[in-house]
Amino acid sequence: MIIAYGVANLLQSVAAARTTVHHTFDPGLLLRLAGHRTYLVGLACQVAGFVLAFLARRDLPLFLVQSSVAAGLGVTALLGVLLLKWRLPAAEVALLVLLFAGISALVLSARPAQSKPLGTTGMIVLAAVLVVIAVVGFFAVRLHGAPGSVALGSLAGLAFSAAAVAARPLASAPTAEDLVRHPLLYLLIAHSIVGQLLLGLAMQRGSTTAAVAAMDAAGAVPAAIVGLLLLNDKIWPGREWLAAAGFLVTLASVIGLTRYAEPQHHHAVAGERKPAVVGVGAPGRPM
Repeated sequence: MIIAYGVANLLQSVAAARTTVHHTFDPGLLLRLAGHRTYLVGLACQVAGFVLAFLARRDLPLFLVQSSVAAGLGVTALLGVLLLKWRLPAAEVALLVLLFAGISALVLSARPAQSKPLGTTGMIVLAAVLVVIAVVGFFAVRLHGAPGSVALGSLAGLAFSAAAVAARPLASAPTAEDLVRHPLLYLLIAHSIVGQLLLGLAMQRGSTTAAVAAMDAAGAVPAAIVGLLLLNDKIWPGREWLAAAGFLVTLASVIGLTRYAEPQHHHAVAGERKPAVVGVGAPGRPM
């Protein structure tokens, strides 16, 4: 899952950089991105990561699975340095090291357990959250540069976090028929589509690292809280301190990465007559 998300981050960021920047909440962006073979390969990697994460959520707590998605950022950075000649500041490298240390602590503290079901009230809340994210995203697309990248990435993270909450009990469905008939499946799909659109918009506006770090930071906390309070997520006895330390280190690392949100691509603004040349060799991204 970590490797698949890391490759997806890289390929989708390259495709987003080749598409003109949009300042409206336009679903047509996904269709334009789909015209890039690079984006489609990245999307296939993201779908693979999503399936693997879905299977992991059947038994593993959300604070581990969602935090592990952040490790894909390290794979993205490594591939970017090797293939696209990105230059990462030393402080950013240190934060990536801390990120992996935090995730390692979460792995050691997480106790496998199947999820409790999410009731009708929980599903209504997930539907309401979807509407709120879409409305806020409609206005957030007007932000430019690093602030826009962080804001839209954060909204994408909230959408993917809600999808993860829906996926945790859904992964325990006994049969494929029960899976297809469950309302949580369609909430999961809706949140994932909205999150994908927001992430595509976020990657156009600034640093890939900033967009994905903001997404991971915003997505980790709500899912972890809901999982521990409502979905039977468990920690090995005596390792609560390790889980707390690992989660805080992971969260602090991804938030710290947003400080290095220098724009890495130059785009033409959608609707402008004058074309702009976009270079993908410049330093340059779940369901």
